[in-house]
Amino acid sequence: MSYLNVTEIESALVNLQAAYPQTSELVTLPHLSHEGRQTHVLRIGAQGSGDTDGVLLLGGVHAREWVPPDALVSLAADLLEAHQLGTGLVYGGQSFTADDVRQIVERVNLFVYPCVNPDGRSYSQTTSPMWRKNRRPPSGGAACVGVDINRNFDFLWDHTVHFAADSHVQTSSDPCDPQVYRGPSSASEPETQNVVWLADTYPRIRWHVDVHSAVPDILYSWGSDENQSAHPDQNFLNPAFDGVRGRPHDAAYGEYIEPDDLDRVRTLADRMHDAIRAVRGDSYGVEQAYSLYPTSGASDDYAASRSRARPDVAEIDAFTIECGHSFQPTWAEAENVIREVSAGLVALGVAAASTIGSDEPPVPSANSIALVRQMPGWASIPVAAADG
Repeated sequence: MSYLNVTEIESALVNLQAAYPQTSELVTLPHLSHEGRQTHVLRIGAQGSGDTDGVLLLGGVHAREWVPPDALVSLAADLLEAHQLGTGLVYGGQSFTADDVRQIVERVNLFVYPCVNPDGRSYSQTTSPMWRKNRRPPSGGAACVGVDINRNFDFLWDHTVHFAADSHVQTSSDPCDPQVYRGPSSASEPETQNVVWLADTYPRIRWHVDVHSAVPDILYSWGSDENQSAHPDQNFLNPAFDGVRGRPHDAAYGEYIEPDDLDRVRTLADRMHDAIRAVRGDSYGVEQAYSLYPTSGASDDYAASRSRARPDVAEIDAFTIECGHSFQPTWAEAENVIREVSAGLVALGVAAASTIGSDEPPVPSANSIALVRQMPGWASIPVAAADG
């Protein structure tokens, strides 16, 4: 066995949907890559796409990181097969019950997007193994190819404005930067636009995990500066702090996060960590994304920022999993890392399902709930709920 190529990844998604039509749906992304490739998402869930909350799983954003797309395809196959057979899942020393699997598939929508950057993966697998970016052709007088998709999202994208000059934020406006060129504008890339389209089209997505390699680590927002919960005015939307973000241990600015939000994402990250460690004892760190280095335009911060910038959209808890210890391990080691990633993501799925409910049907959306007063007084209020 060896790593899947781009064609095999897409074929796997098509075949899985055909094999499990009652619990999966193939979603065609609207934007073709620069080289004309079509990508798909496999939605796993027994309910309709808008009937329950969702988890968005991304892989293959960086071309040279070969394990994440295979891990997500493997996870999709595991969940669909186990649900149909009524069995649990075992990854090394970590096991999940048949009921865990049932809760995920029947109560949650998993949007599995294994290969966000197909052009880059193809180029990495056939021409230049350490290629990281997409394959945007040269333009505007530049002679260089490619954009780092994970610096192209609309979160403090223009680092020259939003960050301190000495912050060492890991992004670049130079089209010839071999690693972290941010692109000519925010969300300029079709790969980025596909991820944004998913979040816009499926507004009940409440969790986001972008799987990368290789540190290993589980990261939660923010990546722009050290988190703080004391000064709400210090936030990515406030231009008064442009030019001061990103410096370490600087009292002038910290990225605001609500205490309850911070507790929740740490708890979820710990659950993923514990499941991963149980597989074979490898300990992934759990830390704020900024602890690696300051970033802008990353997918996880974009996902987490959406509800802060647009109060009409759902709040998303966003994470990055940095899996394994190398970008392209031997296949035998890759299989171990795939088990770790799968265990961590199933643990997240179980946690997500538990927030929606267990045996009762999900509560309809807020606009279909009525308070019914049958007698004077408000000591007791019956609640009526109806679909539609």
